[in-house]
Amino acid sequence: MGLIGGIARTAVVAGTATAVSNRVSRRQAGRWAAQEQQQQQEYAPEPQYAPPPPPPQDTGVDLEKLQQLGELRDSGVLTEEEFQAQKARILGG
Repeated sequence: MGLIGGIARTAVVAGTATAVSNRVSRRQAGRWAAQEQQQQQEYAPEPQYAPPPPPPQDTGVDLEKLQQLGELRDSGVLTEEEFQAQKARILGG
Protein backbone atom coordinates (compact mmCIF):
# COMPACT_ATOMS: atom_id res chain seq x y z
CA MET A 1 0.00 0.00 0.00
CA GLY A 2 1.45 3.30 -0.99
CA LEU A 3 1.20 6.80 0.30
CA ILE A 4 -2.04 7.51 -1.57
CA GLY A 5 -3.60 4.29 -0.25
CA GLY A 6 -2.74 5.27 3.34
CA ILE A 7 -4.17 8.74 2.87
CA ALA A 8 -7.34 7.27 1.33
CA ARG A 9 -7.76 4.83 4.22
CA THR A 10 -7.26 7.64 6.74
CA ALA A 11 -9.84 9.76 4.92
CA VAL A 12 -12.38 6.91 4.94
CA VAL A 13 -11.84 6.22 8.65
CA ALA A 14 -12.06 9.91 9.52
CA GLY A 15 -15.19 10.39 7.42
CA THR A 16 -16.87 7.37 8.98
CA ALA A 17 -15.96 8.52 12.48
CA THR A 18 -17.34 11.99 11.78
CA ALA A 19 -20.60 10.59 10.40
CA VAL A 20 -21.07 8.29 13.40
CA SER A 21 -20.21 11.08 15.82
CA ASN A 22 -22.71 13.44 14.19
CA ARG A 23 -25.46 10.82 14.27
CA VAL A 24 -24.83 10.10 17.97
CA SER A 25 -24.86 13.82 18.73
CA ARG A 26 -28.17 14.32 16.91
CA ARG A 27 -29.73 11.32 18.63
CA GLN A 28 -28.59 12.54 22.06
CA ALA A 29 -29.87 16.06 21.34
CA GLY A 30 -33.24 14.58 20.37
CA ARG A 31 -33.41 12.63 23.60
CA TRP A 32 -32.55 15.70 25.66
CA ALA A 33 -35.17 17.75 23.85
CA ALA A 34 -37.81 15.07 24.49
CA GLN A 35 -36.89 14.92 28.18
CA GLU A 36 -37.00 18.69 28.49
CA GLN A 37 -40.39 18.86 26.79
CA GLN A 38 -41.74 16.14 29.08
CA GLN A 39 -40.48 17.98 32.16
CA GLN A 40 -42.04 21.22 30.98
CA GLN A 41 -45.38 19.49 30.53
CA GLU A 42 -45.18 17.89 33.97
CA TYR A 43 -44.28 21.10 35.78
CA ALA A 44 -46.26 23.56 33.69
CA PRO A 45 -48.53 25.69 35.88
CA GLU A 46 -52.24 25.31 35.44
CA PRO A 47 -53.63 28.04 33.18
CA GLN A 48 -55.27 30.88 35.04
CA TYR A 49 -58.53 32.08 33.58
CA ALA A 50 -60.04 35.47 34.19
CA PRO A 51 -63.36 35.38 36.02
CA PRO A 52 -66.40 35.97 33.84
CA PRO A 53 -67.66 39.54 33.70
CA PRO A 54 -70.49 40.36 36.06
CA PRO A 55 -73.98 40.27 34.58
CA PRO A 56 -75.25 43.62 33.36
CA GLN A 57 -76.97 45.57 36.08
CA ASP A 58 -80.42 46.97 35.60
CA THR A 59 -79.96 50.72 35.34
CA GLY A 60 -83.66 51.39 35.34
CA VAL A 61 -83.47 52.82 31.80
CA ASP A 62 -86.00 51.47 29.37
CA LEU A 63 -83.86 50.90 26.31
CA GLU A 64 -86.83 49.92 24.20
CA LYS A 65 -88.45 53.29 24.78
CA LEU A 66 -85.24 55.08 23.87
CA GLN A 67 -84.94 53.03 20.68
CA GLN A 68 -88.54 53.81 19.77
CA LEU A 69 -87.91 57.50 20.37
CA GLY A 70 -84.85 57.34 18.14
CA GLU A 71 -86.85 55.66 15.40
CA LEU A 72 -89.60 58.29 15.68
CA ARG A 73 -87.01 61.06 15.43
CA ASP A 74 -85.29 59.38 12.47
CA SER A 75 -88.58 58.96 10.63
CA GLY A 76 -89.44 62.65 11.18
CA VAL A 77 -92.39 62.17 13.56
CA LEU A 78 -90.48 63.87 16.42
CA THR A 79 -88.32 66.95 16.18
CA GLU A 80 -84.88 66.97 17.79
CA GLU A 81 -86.21 69.14 20.65
CA GLU A 82 -89.12 66.76 21.31
CA PHE A 83 -86.73 63.82 21.17
CA GLN A 84 -84.36 65.43 23.68
CA ALA A 85 -87.24 66.30 26.03
CA GLN A 86 -88.64 62.76 25.96
CA LYS A 87 -85.19 61.27 26.37
CA ALA A 88 -84.53 63.47 29.42
CA ARG A 89 -87.87 62.38 30.89
CA ILE A 90 -87.02 58.67 30.41
CA LEU A 91 -83.48 58.99 31.70
CA GLY A 92 -84.51 61.26 34.56
CA GLY A 93 -86.90 58.79 35.98
